[in-house]
Amino acid sequence: MIGFIGILAATMFVAYANGANDNFKGVATLFGSGTTDYRKALGWATMTTLFGSLCAFFWAEKLVKTFSGKGLVPDTLVANPAFMVAVITGAGLTVFVAAQTGIPISTTHSLTGALVGAGFVAIGSSLGFSALGKNFFIPLLVSPFIALVLALILYPIFHWGRQKAGIQKDSCACIGASEVIAEPAVAGIGAMAMTTNLPRVDVLVGSQEFCASQAVEVYSGKMLGMSIQKALDILHFISAGAVSFARGLNDTPKIVALAVAFGALGLGTNIALVAVVMALGGILSAKKIARTMSQRITAINHGQGLTANLVTAFLVIFASRLGVPVSTTHVSCGSLFGIGLANGQARWKVISGIVGAWVMTLPTAALLSGAIYWMIR
Repeated sequence: MIGFIGILAATMFVAYANGANDNFKGVATLFGSGTTDYRKALGWATMTTLFGSLCAFFWAEKLVKTFSGKGLVPDTLVANPAFMVAVITGAGLTVFVAAQTGIPISTTHSLTGALVGAGFVAIGSSLGFSALGKNFFIPLLVSPFIALVLALILYPIFHWGRQKAGIQKDSCACIGASEVIAEPAVAGIGAMAMTTNLPRVDVLVGSQEFCASQAVEVYSGKMLGMSIQKALDILHFISAGAVSFARGLNDTPKIVALAVAFGALGLGTNIALVAVVMALGGILSAKKIARTMSQRITAINHGQGLTANLVTAFLVIFASRLGVPVSTTHVSCGSLFGIGLANGQARWKVISGIVGAWVMTLPTAALLSGAIYWMIR
């Protein structure tokens, strides 16, 4: 009973940490390009991720088998409550700390590292290193490069197509309200000086580049009776929803796999619980990751955001159907890296910090899970 409760609690902790670190990644381009505000983007991410998580019950059986440790550690070890708690807790701590510092890392990578760390402490060199390379390392290493290259190739093609179609970007006026403090022009002797907050309207007229920095760049013209900008916004929302759906579809089976393998509740119940807790983690703790993904990697406009989302959604959904454990984090960040290269606005200091965190994710999770297993076994 104690083992069951420990595993269930650790699984919910990983789900919460995953939501905090990953939930906003699908809609980061919506917020970063100014297509919508933070609250609406978060609501769309939560709803579509939840739908993807629930669909995982029907579509992602292969990922459940992959992350149950089959081929990497013996089945008898998977049935050990101490081992399971160590793996899940080590992965959860790694992801949660990263979310609190605004660093987008991979839950997939963390779970892999945790399996390796606790597995090595338990059985040493008997660990299934061949399965580790084939089923885990190769997909995790290759997927961000594929995403980067696809985004780098597709965005110039889309940009060329827009120009050939005669779709232009308009100059814009950025209008916003602010407050000024006004004092009486003349104060009588002995009178109390009064101050009042008065509204002021600021009108800033500038170039397209200036307006892009204010997140109000728009496309002019109509197609099939609809505003080009409105059509692009609809497509952008759909693509962001597709990424969030793919993340729920891809991440949920990985989180529930170990609990299911141990027998802690059934697959359907675990998926439902994980889906709800993931959504909660995203709602309560996603702001720092949102800022990193939306604003710090590269400046993006509507078309660039749409391109990045299409690449991410395609790769993650395709991988989920094949049971390949790619990381939504790596793929979505790789897409943004490619956009940064294409538009010449990649912020390399931030990108290098994120890549460095990716390198440290696996050993950090391995050390944590290994230490936890050593203490409680």
